[in-house]
Amino acid sequence: MAGVSRKFFMASMFMWILPIAILYGFQHDWFPGFSHISPHSQNLLSGLLAVVSVNVMLGFYIWMAMREPTDKHTPDPAFVAQAKASIKPGGAHKLD
Repeated sequence: MAGVSRKFFMASMFMWILPIAILYGFQHDWFPGFSHISPHSQNLLSGLLAVVSVNVMLGFYIWMAMREPTDKHTPDPAFVAQAKASIKPGGAHKLD
């Protein structure tokens, strides 16, 4: 469980840091070759790249989640029993 939480935390941090770094970098000429375009175009391009970076990070996180081995996770037997009881007709069961 700690590995999953760590992966989620890292992906979340990069989803915040990457777009802000891209926007900041365009505003302070960190990327060579883009200083000759208009400020309006720089804002549009940096915004587009920031959105794309978030989507790439989200896709990467989904890819990592899909690669998680499914055989190492076993469901809690009490939870499974409560879930099965709750879907039976007339089996409304109070969950603790």
